Amino acid sequence: MKVKKVYIPELVKVREAATTLKDVVAVTPLMANFNYSRKFNATVLLKREDLQQVRSYKIRGAYNKISSLTQQELKKGIVCASAGNHAQGVAFACYKLRINGTIVMPAPTPKQKIEQVKMFGGEYIDIQLVGDTFDDAYKAAKETSEQLQKAFVHPFNDEKVIEGQATLALEILEQAEAPIDYVFVPIGGGGLAAGLSSVFKILSPDTKIIGVEPEGAAAMKAAIMNDRPVRLERIEKFVDGAAVERVGDLTFNICRDHLDDVITVHEGKICQTILDLYNRDAIVVEPAGALTLAVLDSYKDKIKGKNVVCVVSGSNNDITRTAEIKERALLYANLKHYFIVRFPQRAGALKEFVAEVLGPNDDITHFEYTKKSSRENAPAVVGIELKEQADFEPLVERMKARNFFGDYLNNKADLFQFLV
Repeated sequence: MKVKKVYIPELVKVREAATTLKDVVAVTPLMANFNYSRKFNATVLLKREDLQQVRSYKIRGAYNKISSLTQQELKKGIVCASAGNHAQGVAFACYKLRINGTIVMPAPTPKQKIEQVKMFGGEYIDIQLVGDTFDDAYKAAKETSEQLQKAFVHPFNDEKVIEGQATLALEILEQAEAPIDYVFVPIGGGGLAAGLSSVFKILSPDTKIIGVEPEGAAAMKAAIMNDRPVRLERIEKFVDGAAVERVGDLTFNICRDHLDDVITVHEGKICQTILDLYNRDAIVVEPAGALTLAVLDSYKDKIKGKNVVCVVSGSNNDITRTAEIKERALLYANLKHYFIVRFPQRAGALKEFVAEVLGPNDDITHFEYTKKSSRENAPAVVGIELKEQADFEPLVERMKARNFFGDYLNNKADLFQFLV
């Protein structure tokens, strides 16, 4: 029985990709971060791929793949599917190479990313919004590619794309002033993790490579547990740059053999990291761009005193998502709580609730109430933000003592989904 050879990026191919990208891709800085270094008693370096012209590393793989096509293929044009960042890389490549591209994106893609794709691609690209997830867009793009006989530029499961993403590892190793103990790399479909880990295993085999996924879309972790790529039945789409239902066959084989660990991080923790980076370091990142820093708490004992690199993969964040990001961060920290409050239908009931039930630092941030003339008590949905976690139990006790408590909604998923 003939055993199929597993694809592993060759170093010579990665170096060729680096040459191809030399005048297209920025050599992004590898920057020491004071706040995270002090917090974890380590040297924490950020590889700032958010500073690429298209604001993510995806330009590397997209441009390398498209540049490898024949003149006949380029003349026909290309098709791709993307949740946003790959689309911007493809759009930029289409404009740079003066070729036509059809870009299929999920309908919920943030408007900011869609506008960026239009800006980078100009008259050379046609955007189609299809389905709810990347996988819906992928299916439609593949059908378009086959019908029109145009080359398909996969966002991660392609040799040339993986080799392009792998150039990031060459830069890190050239820029690092000391041996690197850990590299934390985000995982969506696995293209970056596959490329980066392959280069490190050749040039810096002692470096531990840790892949990081969002908890609600841990497709690589599921694949490794099952020893094959599996399709997740349901994914949390919030981390849109890393939310795929199934990783690639090529990327899985490489990541399974080359990653030292794959770890997940809660979406709420990611949101708090986004806010911390903005408030403390004036760094704007998208949810996927915060993955590698959000997970450091889980590795705090191992990275103490070590040289650590975190890949900040992108900064294409829509400002209209700020309220949702803050909300998710507060919920994760147990500082935001939703209740059904039963108000007696009498004058002064709301005043009593505010003055006697709420603590001095508690803040009402959500209030929905409709007076029911035929009822003794009328329910209201109330969202309350706390300053400290310890304030929660006393608040509930005061609500119950004064007969205001109706129900707690945070742990009732079927109802809570309508609030957040």
